[in-house]
Amino acid sequence: MTTETAAGWRARLPAGLRPYTESAPIAALFLGVSSGFPYAMIGATLTTRLAQDGIDKRTITAFALAFLVYNLKFLWAWVVDGVRLPLLHRLGQRVSWLLFAGALVIAAVVHLALVDPSESLAATVRATLLVAFAGATFDIVIDAYRIESLEPRQLGVGSGMSQYGWRIGSALAGAIALVVAGRFDWHVAYLVCASFALPAMVVALWLGEPKRHRVAAPSARGAAWDAVVEPLMEFFRRNGAILVLLFILLHKIGDTLANLTFRLLFNDLGYSNDEIAIWDVGIGFWAYLIGIFIGGVMYTRLGMARSVLWSLVLMAFTNLSFAALAATGKSNAGMALAIGFENIASGIGGVTVVAYFSALCDLRFTAAQYALISAAASVVGRIATAKLAGGLIETLGYVRFYALTFVIALPGLLLFWWMIRSGLVERSADRSEKAQSSSPGTAR
Repeated sequence: MTTETAAGWRARLPAGLRPYTESAPIAALFLGVSSGFPYAMIGATLTTRLAQDGIDKRTITAFALAFLVYNLKFLWAWVVDGVRLPLLHRLGQRVSWLLFAGALVIAAVVHLALVDPSESLAATVRATLLVAFAGATFDIVIDAYRIESLEPRQLGVGSGMSQYGWRIGSALAGAIALVVAGRFDWHVAYLVCASFALPAMVVALWLGEPKRHRVAAPSARGAAWDAVVEPLMEFFRRNGAILVLLFILLHKIGDTLANLTFRLLFNDLGYSNDEIAIWDVGIGFWAYLIGIFIGGVMYTRLGMARSVLWSLVLMAFTNLSFAALAATGKSNAGMALAIGFENIASGIGGVTVVAYFSALCDLRFTAAQYALISAAASVVGRIATAKLAGGLIETLGYVRFYALTFVIALPGLLLFWWMIRSGLVERSADRSEKAQSSSPGTAR
């Protein structure tokens, strides 16, 4: 198809749909598919696997500590920005790292497939940490590639497409793992799911190096300073940076604390693997897609600040729906409503919040800064889940536990409301966009 033919075809579409047919947003979709599946492998899927092997709740929730590897990824994100891989570097900095990180994820998931939690929890912990490290490294490259491939006007659409892909990858991998494990075993399930790393690797070869990739000019302080310190210093030199970081830390605590315990609730309520696959994964998948569409409309109609605020409100209230499910007991309709509400709200937030976080990045330090932002976004919730969730559920019961997660979500919501009133939200995004477009001494 020629450029003229493609342009003519797009011109006949409604204006709101045209951006979704452009190459960069489509690429963001496939990047999201590969980004989502490692999370599923060590998240809900591993929770179900461990529960079915008879592992106790405190030990299962302690496995959430593996997600802290994602929260530490900013420590080595500078490697992705600055280190050239032998031989592969000829394909470009981002392309070479996407191929390398994808291969690393495949190897780690295959290794997790071969361990048996009932025989050795220590080996399972090591394998889980390897998947977390490989997945976090994959995320670093994928996020940088996505942001640098999208033009500023495409950030909202691209964030939505990325979230579509993330949900497709995590939901399909989770559903396939459940179905295959039910018919064969968990070893085969994980081996099959390792193939979900391939879409991002194909995209890298298809699109090539991102057009907006920027390399910071070297300073007199040396390569170590430029790669590790300067990305952080640039962020913290901004007015209001501490408040922005505080919001990033607080906004998702309640959501993370609740989400990582849903499978424990479903298991205790007596749902089977097939029921979880249908109601949790199936309904959740379509609800999330609807939420992403709504998020795109809200972002366009309400603007960045107000759309983020409304998404925070909705995400806080979803936790109460699981308190209601726990109170009423096993019900397919109740599970569908709770999962549907939660995933619609998460889809909305996936567009609006991710677009805001992407706008905060200086293109000279995309990998390092987005790694810092995305890692900080869930670190408190993951620590709380690993350290407290199992004990809180046993002490409070599920109903009061989910009510508590609603209360915990309020501080981040109120802080963002204040940031809007003070103008900090718009200033923080505008500041980063000006820096990335007009900073002296940068080059392609």
